[in-house]
Amino acid sequence: MTDKKGHLYWLRRKLPDQKVLERMDLLLKELNLHTVCDSALCPNRGECFKKGTATFMILGNICTRNCRFCAVEKGEPLPVDPDEPHHIARAAKHLNLKHVVVTSVTRDDLSDGGAEYFAQTIMEIKKLLPESTIEVLVPDFEGFWEALQIVIDAQPEVINHNIETVARLYNLVRPKAVYKRSLELLRQIKIRDKNIISKSGIMVGLGEEKEEVIKAMKDLREVKCDILTIGQYLKPSPHHLKVSEYIHPDKFEEYQKIGISLGFKYVASAPLVRSSYRAGEILKNIT
Repeated sequence: MTDKKGHLYWLRRKLPDQKVLERMDLLLKELNLHTVCDSALCPNRGECFKKGTATFMILGNICTRNCRFCAVEKGEPLPVDPDEPHHIARAAKHLNLKHVVVTSVTRDDLSDGGAEYFAQTIMEIKKLLPESTIEVLVPDFEGFWEALQIVIDAQPEVINHNIETVARLYNLVRPKAVYKRSLELLRQIKIRDKNIISKSGIMVGLGEEKEEVIKAMKDLREVKCDILTIGQYLKPSPHHLKVSEYIHPDKFEEYQKIGISLGFKYVASAPLVRSSYRAGEILKNIT
């Protein structure tokens, strides 16, 4: 279970290659870009950067919401950088990415929630990297589905929206979000374009029960969600929600089998899985 220092063996990660991190940091600074890998303190960022992959974050790096699990900075966001979509496309081309993942902070201050910037970013990437596939991880747009339509019209291969946790824990974990609204967004993707692959993710270890996780999986299948990711919640700072339980890898494997039996095209379920982890490989496996 644990090593000599009392650490859970399945949460150990090799130290990232500092030269790789420095090269990626230089590129991001040169183009004034952010990655969710850094902003959310992802445990896999060293591995992904070494492979030349990253999840780009648009609309700045300050979020208008206060989800209690997330390390991204909260507060009054800065004006949107109109050059950001082109800079992301340039970075993706520089890295010669085959699969580009784009996410954002939540911008409830923008009338379309930033949908137009998602669309512009997708189109800029298609111009510079026409052979690449594109995945976007979008906010809930406060239930404004015409904003979602703007993203759909830009034709990314995958649209991801994480429900993050089970319904009972929403007020605690995502106080400004609504469980049914997030499910409805995923439903709307398939209603509006059945060819776009839909994806969602759940964190475990926040106090949920096994039956609640299975119910969330069933809810996702009911709205025809194609891909599911399940990972361990890790507290990013003393100010965030505490970890209620460190889930054993065997239970992640059990969730994976249950998800497949429910009809998901792919389920990535392991302690260090995050929503964008090996996203390109997953897409290849189902197309």
